[in-house]
Amino acid sequence: MGQASPSAPGAALLVGSCEPFSGKSALVLGLARQLLQRGLPVRFGKPLATSLDAEAPAAGPDGPELIDDDVRFVGQILGLADDQLLPSAHLLEPAAAQARLLAGDLDAGAGLDRFKARLAAAGEGLTLLEAAGSLCEGLLYGLSLPQLARDLQAPVVLVHPWNDASSADALLQAHGLLGSLLAGVVLNAVTPEAVPQLRAEVAPALERLGIPVLGVMPRSPLLRSVTVEELARRLDARVLCCRERLDLLVETLSIGAMNVNSAMEFFRRRRNMAVVTGADRTDIQLAALEASTQCLILTGAGEPLSQLISRAEELEVPLLKVEHDTLTTVEVIERTFGHVRLHESVKASYAFRLVEEHCDFERLYRQLRLPVAA
Repeated sequence: MGQASPSAPGAALLVGSCEPFSGKSALVLGLARQLLQRGLPVRFGKPLATSLDAEAPAAGPDGPELIDDDVRFVGQILGLADDQLLPSAHLLEPAAAQARLLAGDLDAGAGLDRFKARLAAAGEGLTLLEAAGSLCEGLLYGLSLPQLARDLQAPVVLVHPWNDASSADALLQAHGLLGSLLAGVVLNAVTPEAVPQLRAEVAPALERLGIPVLGVMPRSPLLRSVTVEELARRLDARVLCCRERLDLLVETLSIGAMNVNSAMEFFRRRRNMAVVTGADRTDIQLAALEASTQCLILTGAGEPLSQLISRAEELEVPLLKVEHDTLTTVEVIERTFGHVRLHESVKASYAFRLVEEHCDFERLYRQLRLPVAA
């Protein structure tokens, strides 16, 4: 494939996806941990930053250094030093995109030049680079996944959510764009009962089409989960109690719109719920508090009874009050699931295990000329 040996400075591996929210960060964490366990130095960066800390970026010799929030989190979890975290070449944000579009500026320019210089100056080991959220994202900046792969001559591992055989279309498109630089794919978010069939039938079929399959990972409610704090932020909700419990993770959503007996039976079958119900449905609210409820979200006019707040405080279940109607509230929450960053240590720990159990990178390590023995 022509890429440099990872034992030499400047060696890089791109982790990308065909569509947004595919699970790239989980794979980066799992892969990086395996490399570190083999004693190989690891660096990490995102050429196109998508989120920066609210504080001003640290100043560097060529201006502010753009360290993406995901890069900082991965560095923190893996114990990487500051010099193992690469600043981004550009920041993906609406004003910059508008300016580049109006100016007809599609060149990565000096930002990419500085990034490549940092990469070339890196010590021995491997630099993992998380690409943009799809094959086309970043074209305005000259930093789409295919452009980066060609510019850096870096192999690519794709993470791709799998629904059915039509999911192969995006992989075939990626294979056409990347050619020999496509080092492999990991099929993600597979229903657990479908994993054996994908390994036995789908993976060999993709291999025959020239697409190496490095893993098949089952769908994880935990990795798709969202904190109560994030829900409160997106809903612009008032927190009525248990503010110290906003770090609880919500995996499922339930709507309390039925009679109380049906609700109790339904709630018993769910786990780690956010329950959305009207502020006037005290019976449903109290039933939800006795189930596996991580937060109770009250919609509509009126305020909850004091006995509800007292019971929620006893059980340490946050109560949120929103101005939206129930339908709008549910739509906001459903958009949030799976579309949040992997920024909780419990998710990182699960990602380590998921990648270890369901991915086999030995072929990738041989291709990259890494030590194969663990």
